[in-house]
Amino acid sequence: MADEQFTDSGFWNKVKLFSRQAGREVIERALWLYYAAQQPNTPKWAKSVIFGALAYFISPLDAIPDLTPLVGFTDDLGALAAALTMVTLYIDDEVKSLAADKLALWFGDKPTEPKA
Repeated sequence: MADEQFTDSGFWNKVKLFSRQAGREVIERALWLYYAAQQPNTPKWAKSVIFGALAYFISPLDAIPDLTPLVGFTDDLGALAAALTMVTLYIDDEVKSLAADKLALWFGDKPTEPKA
C-alpha cells in the first residue's frame, strides 16, 4: 500500500535537498498534499492517493531522474497534479496557509494569501 512506502522523514529530506532545484511550484503542491494528509477530515481513500503521489515524489527511482536539468521534476509534478485533481476538496485555506508559511521560510519571501 502506498502509505506504507511514504515516510515523513523521506518527504522532508527530499524537500530540503531538492527544494531550490525542483522549484516553488513542485514544492508547493507537495506541501499541499502533505498538509492535506495531516488533516483529520481527509478520508482514508484521499490519504491513500496522497501518500501514493508523495511516495513517488520521494522515491529515488523516477521515470525522469531528478538530477536531469530542467525536466527532472516533470514526472513528479505530474504525479502531484494528478493527486491534487482527485483530492482537491481537501486542499483548503488552512492547508494552503501552512504550505505558504513553509515556502516563505525556505524561499525567503513573504507568505501570500492562499490561492482559490
